[in-house]
Amino acid sequence: MSQERSLVALTQFTATSDPERNFGVIRDLVEQAKACRAEMVFVPEAFDYIGESGRESLALSESIDGPRMTKYTQLARDNQIWLSLGGFHEKVSGKELMYNTHVVVDCNGSIISKYSKAHLFDVDIKGKVSLKESDYFMPGSAIVPPVETPVGKIGLGICYDVRFPELSLSLAKQGAEILTYPSAFTVATGLAHWEVLLRARAIETQCYVIAAAQTGKHNEKRQSYGHSMVVDPWGCVIAQCREGTGICLALIDRAYIKQVKSQMPVSDHRRNDLYTEVKAI
Repeated sequence: MSQERSLVALTQFTATSDPERNFGVIRDLVEQAKACRAEMVFVPEAFDYIGESGRESLALSESIDGPRMTKYTQLARDNQIWLSLGGFHEKVSGKELMYNTHVVVDCNGSIISKYSKAHLFDVDIKGKVSLKESDYFMPGSAIVPPVETPVGKIGLGICYDVRFPELSLSLAKQGAEILTYPSAFTVATGLAHWEVLLRARAIETQCYVIAAAQTGKHNEKRQSYGHSMVVDPWGCVIAQCREGTGICLALIDRAYIKQVKSQMPVSDHRRNDLYTEVKAI
């Protein structure tokens, strides 16, 4: 059972198509977080690599029990720290597609939960952004129940999932205290919607929202918005990474979640007789 107040760390960096280089960056950031006495580190979507093409991404993908994930579970064990690994390119046996999988690793290096991204980002805005994840990813088929960690019960999402309140409400109904959306938001959508979406999800669920993000130019075709942040249950941004590679720290206060819910009891005021209830899984 987690304590009432816990320190978390968010990482932010610019992944490339070199998994070994990316691991080295994350290892350094995790060690920084450990030195700051964080209990859990949150890593962005596509932390393992960002390929220059769908074909390259498929070629680089590995199974969840392969050598690449083994290095990350060893990293958690070596530092005795929990990791939220925000979006692993999980190879699907017998298919020319992958899952985008969020993996939670405990301080002993054991994988205790994983969730595959349900909502795929297929968008073409002329002159701004063109990306079709369904060309090389399979959508996940289930909402994963919140996982108990030293910092609270965490509901797992990934990036584009943040636009769908049905997911966040379902996780909150199942007891989530924290929602996490590791991301690689495009610059165009990030400038317009990143902060407001994260704050909205926090306000409507009365949960903390943790969103570690990719930042900067990955290659000639891809650039990410950055601005890793933590939002509290009242909708206030309480931590945010500066530009570039680094970490930020935030205190998760479970007593404050209870306080917000008691002072603004929206869950008691839902008019399920007027609209379809978001059902828990």
